[in-house]
Amino acid sequence: MTISSSLNASVAGLAANATRLAAISDNIANSATYGYKRTITDFHSMVIESGAGTYSAGGVRTTNLRLIDQRGSLVSTSNATDLAVRGRGMLPVTTATAVEVANGDIPLMLTTTGSFRTDDLGYLTTTSGLVLMGWPAIPDGTVPTYPRDTADGLEPIRINSNQFAGEATTLMELSVNLPATSTDSASTGETEELSVEYFDNLGKSESLSVEFVPTVPASGSSNTWTMILRDSAQSGAVVGEFTLVFDDTRAAGGTLLSVTPISGGTYDSATGMIDISVLGGPMAVGIGTLGSSTGLTQLSDAFAPVSISKNGTPVGNMTSISVDSNGYVRASFDIGINRVIYQIPLVNVSNVNGLESLDYQTYRATPESGSFFLWDAGDGPTGDIVSFAREESATDVAGELTQLIQTQRAYSSNAKVIQTVALSLADEMCLPVEMSCWVFPRSPLMVLRV
Repeated sequence: MTISSSLNASVAGLAANATRLAAISDNIANSATYGYKRTITDFHSMVIESGAGTYSAGGVRTTNLRLIDQRGSLVSTSNATDLAVRGRGMLPVTTATAVEVANGDIPLMLTTTGSFRTDDLGYLTTTSGLVLMGWPAIPDGTVPTYPRDTADGLEPIRINSNQFAGEATTLMELSVNLPATSTDSASTGETEELSVEYFDNLGKSESLSVEFVPTVPASGSSNTWTMILRDSAQSGAVVGEFTLVFDDTRAAGGTLLSVTPISGGTYDSATGMIDISVLGGPMAVGIGTLGSSTGLTQLSDAFAPVSISKNGTPVGNMTSISVDSNGYVRASFDIGINRVIYQIPLVNVSNVNGLESLDYQTYRATPESGSFFLWDAGDGPTGDIVSFAREESATDVAGELTQLIQTQRAYSSNAKVIQTVALSLADEMCLPVEMSCWVFPRSPLMVLRV
């Protein structure tokens, strides 16, 4: 029984070391694989109850564990959509096959790094067929609130390289000096005009015409003007009319004293903004607060538009995309604007090493890993997303070679035990010469009858 158990234990030792050798071979083979997580083999002894004065060898068993929580070093690349996670969390991906089938069933897989580029359909895809997923933004660039405990809100990220974009003008700032002499009794009352371009909701160029009509008194100076705003998109219709009175005191001469709406708008004395409505919607026009030297002034005898600023842009072509550390995918346009089109969340689970390992350094949630939750990158327990970067393999080749030597010696030792047990059995079973005898040669794989 003891000799037999020795043989069984050594055979188990050979199998266990062969398993460890396979894990080491896999680690070394993937030492240059981006995002690879090394596998370790743990040995567990088996104990068999022995009788008095005897000992029965129970052998050994193995378990394999992939150390997904071990991260490799990050290396720089030249591609803006080469992504790596710095810290806890994983990128959500799916397969290109599932996207192409488009039957509504898109599996969620996880990875820590990937080199994503647009394919012929515009999807951000790796060469191994993994498609990056994220939450889509609405046209104004904001990301709605999506459920965090399910992948239902995630979509394959698709980039339309022929996309156009523009921004409507919603704000103007006017800094204009009106001639004080125009409100004198001796003035001819000449109207001053100013035209400001703006962009409507479709990116078309329109103009807001601003007329300043002085009030000419019978004597003295009125310091009063009527400001009339007309919208070209409404065939020059008046969209706002206001009475402006300027201060003529020594301390605040030339600044606005009062603004009184006549029609089509309101004035906020706290912000210095008048609110009007053009064809595309509301627009705020800044003319300055009361008593301020910025905005509209009335000084000297010259009409001088000092500065005019506004938001909004014409329609432009998309030139590039980028991913920031919070996972926002931004499209940049040749008109100088950029707009959020997707947000990439980071997926976190309670037990990272409990994830199921799949091909191409991807993983899937299991009961052992716990349920997943989608975090904003950089929020909660998660790290951030690094673009222009890849994560190297977590394999330490020097350490694996050391373990390889140890495994080879352990394997050889178990083989030596089998050989020794086989020779001992041959000695015990050998009969007289004239009778048949079983001989166990030194190779544990052969048994000859002579």
